[in-house]
Amino acid sequence: MNFRRTRREEVGVNLTPLIDVVFLLLIFFMVSTTFTRETQLQLDLPESASGEPVENQNLEQIEVLVSAAGEVTINGKSLINPNLDSLQTALQREAGGNNSLPVVITADAKASHQSVITVMDAAGQQGFSRLRLTTNELETPAQ
Repeated sequence: MNFRRTRREEVGVNLTPLIDVVFLLLIFFMVSTTFTRETQLQLDLPESASGEPVENQNLEQIEVLVSAAGEVTINGKSLINPNLDSLQTALQREAGGNNSLPVVITADAKASHQSVITVMDAAGQQGFSRLRLTTNELETPAQ
């Protein structure tokens, strides 16, 4: 009987095939990938055109003016504090309970977006569904 210990061959992992597979995958992704550069986001913004006739000029409506300074005027009556609650109260008072009236929001060119959005939000929360947005043209100085 031979009870001598024989040397075992050490167990190891051969990484050469793994490196080949990774290299082939790298080549595949490099060849099949295309890179594009997006220069801008495509947005659909509202447009304003002057000179178009306003439909139903004799129709009763609520006119809201938003100035560049953030002042809000509803049917010629200026609001001291144009927050959401006071806008809702003023719109309801001017409508007299008739939420089917159109609300025309006219904003200066330099008016902040947030003040216009606040007016739209107040009108929407009071149940007005007919909103129209218009802008004031910039006045050019006399030369």
